[in-house]
Amino acid sequence: MASKNWLVFYTKSRQEKKVNDLLARRGFEVFLPIQKVMRQWSDRKKKVEVPLFNSYIFVLESEDKIPLILQTPGVAWNIRHNNKPAILQARELETIKRFLASGLLLESYQLENLQAGDPVEVIDGPLKGMVGNLIKTLEGDKFTVALESIGQSLLVRLTPELLRKKH
Repeated sequence: MASKNWLVFYTKSRQEKKVNDLLARRGFEVFLPIQKVMRQWSDRKKKVEVPLFNSYIFVLESEDKIPLILQTPGVAWNIRHNNKPAILQARELETIKRFLASGLLLESYQLENLQAGDPVEVIDGPLKGMVGNLIKTLEGDKFTVALESIGQSLLVRLTPELLRKKH
């Protein structure tokens, strides 16, 4: 039997949860990283669950099942990396889970949108030991971890006191 990996698929806009449910009902093991964010409307504020990566969903399956998965309504295409199906590596999966478990507000960006910064390590708090880059933005200092195989990165705002330069 072919080995199973976390394959990466791109969904139609705002279809992530629907695709997640359809694939799960069809017996696939699916990972859709979700975070809670506060949204402001004119009359109220509300915490809502949103996908961490817009239009990305991960399916634990062998490559020969890609055509079957692509037949699922809402799935647009299979993400590719170096002309092969992109695979979410185990360490990247753990990084995503750890970021989500931290409870901190996260942002995800496509890697090419990031600017090179100093390599840093988190020295305390729920992300202690994580290594990434420091990004300077108008909002202040942010810490990023690249998930290279899927062309994404996670970005979180941390106080500079929690970071030390990595050599």
